[in-house]
Amino acid sequence: MLTSIGLRFIISNITISFLVIGLLLVKRGFKNHITIRFQYNLWLLFLLLLAIPFIPVKPSETLSLHSVLSFLDSFGANPANTALQTDTAVTVTDNAKWFQDFYVSAKQKSPALLTICLLGIWLAGTFLMVFRTLHSNLKIRQLVNSSLPVQSEGVKALLKECLETSGIDKNITVLSSAYINSPISVGLFHPRIILPIPVISDFNEQEIRYILLHELQHFKHKDLPVNYAMCLAGILYWFHPFVWLGLKEMRNDRELACDASVLNLLEEDNYYDYGNALILFAGKLSNPSFPFAAGIGGTTKQITKRIQNIAAFSPESKWLKLKSKFIFVITFVMILTSIPFLSVNAASDNRFQFSSSKVAYEDLSPYFDGNDGSFVLYNQSTGSWSIYNKANSVKRISPDSTYKIYSALFGLERGSITPEANILPWNKEENLYASWNRDQNLDSAMANSVNWYFQALDQKTGMKDLKKYMKLTGYGNEDLSGGLSSYWMESSLKISPVEQVELLTKFYQNDFQFKDSSINAVKNSLLITKNNAASLYGKTGSGRIEEKDVNGWFIGFVEKGDTTYFFAMNIQGKDNVNGSLARNIALNILKEKNIFTTN
Repeated sequence: MLTSIGLRFIISNITISFLVIGLLLVKRGFKNHITIRFQYNLWLLFLLLLAIPFIPVKPSETLSLHSVLSFLDSFGANPANTALQTDTAVTVTDNAKWFQDFYVSAKQKSPALLTICLLGIWLAGTFLMVFRTLHSNLKIRQLVNSSLPVQSEGVKALLKECLETSGIDKNITVLSSAYINSPISVGLFHPRIILPIPVISDFNEQEIRYILLHELQHFKHKDLPVNYAMCLAGILYWFHPFVWLGLKEMRNDRELACDASVLNLLEEDNYYDYGNALILFAGKLSNPSFPFAAGIGGTTKQITKRIQNIAAFSPESKWLKLKSKFIFVITFVMILTSIPFLSVNAASDNRFQFSSSKVAYEDLSPYFDGNDGSFVLYNQSTGSWSIYNKANSVKRISPDSTYKIYSALFGLERGSITPEANILPWNKEENLYASWNRDQNLDSAMANSVNWYFQALDQKTGMKDLKKYMKLTGYGNEDLSGGLSSYWMESSLKISPVEQVELLTKFYQNDFQFKDSSINAVKNSLLITKNNAASLYGKTGSGRIEEKDVNGWFIGFVEKGDTTYFFAMNIQGKDNVNGSLARNIALNILKEKNIFTTN
């Protein structure tokens, strides 16, 4: 099987194929409404298109790999057929004052074998392409080093004239070489035009003028830097036939655009002469095998097409240029709207963008005993925040069992269970913990953090409604691609401590506009303890990978007088950090702040 990243890469490349076809259809369908230069500029959008899979963006709900992958994951995740029972036969036998921090170990996910094989093939091809490109670049360097400055005063005079005609004030050197058959332009920072020695020996002022004007247009329109981008695209997409087709069309259109730029500098009477010069060169010019160079040459088929365009050339009207810009902008918007769907990293959104004018950052590091983590506290009455470790407070990590709050809420809202009938029967499979091996209701499942209860509840709720509620509540990265039974256990679903607090606040105030009975049922299941001064509600969560406890949560809220305090405590380490440790640290901090004390 493929991993999620492998599926994203395949889907993005299939989509690129369709978009390349779309660009070709736009270019050909609107050929008479787009200038030759803008036909080439459309291929610059093609290069942008090829960069999209490597751009990390947050996916949209309606058009994203995130939604596609979640849809694919929904197959085989059929809702359980467990019947509801009345809530009379089950009681919480464990002390409900302090919830049990039960959890299981997740396996460290490794890339699927098929993904590894495909990655290996891609890397091998990429290395070969890099070697080929570097070899070609070395040949260019050797060519430049072996070339000699042109001594002909006639060529120097023509160069000066052509620079002025083209409006270029940069110093460009003309060299001569016996090792090429076609003039080429090279150099990003030190531009040079290299002419074959036979062209100079058979000095024809008119022909050389056309050559120089053509090569100077490459410099003027930044074709050499674009060549580097095209080479990079060829390296990364060496396997993609539609990309190679696009790059081929782009090179052809570049020469057509360059011809059009030259013709715009000439009188109409000279169009024939310029085309005739190409015909004369067609027999001896060849397309150079230098990927970082631009030249006047090409295949016989390409030269023929260029001659046809020259013969049909006419000055471009303002109306044609205006239409060209409009079509270019529309195509650009089309490319932009495809970004969320194409990005291989679309499901990777590891940090939450948080801002508030009432934030106080404090140092609580002594409580953490050298472990990494964060503590976030929100005072509902004043609207103020108190945060330890700004960076970690917005870092998204697995919610583990704290997500069970929302699994229960979504199940109640969907009708998978009700406040009055929320027993799910045990399937008789032995679990790690004795308290899991019996029928469970919402209170007992929350108190004992019974995984199978919430997994069965999610099955009954179904992937479609879970996605809907994820979007409605804005739960973290909203990524369910890790699988219906485990996405919240050190898997795809991620959320930051700040988001935990924001969500708890919205839950408490029922900003989601869910049924009040659903909110109250979940709230009651979260009650840990109360005293004369305050009531404490909360849920722990623990992440264990390969039998090592690496992640601990304790989130909740304290009702004290007219004020409610919402908090999220997270601690991370290589081992020996879990929900129980997070709970103890949080209680110490709440006691120190005189918000809640168990004594």
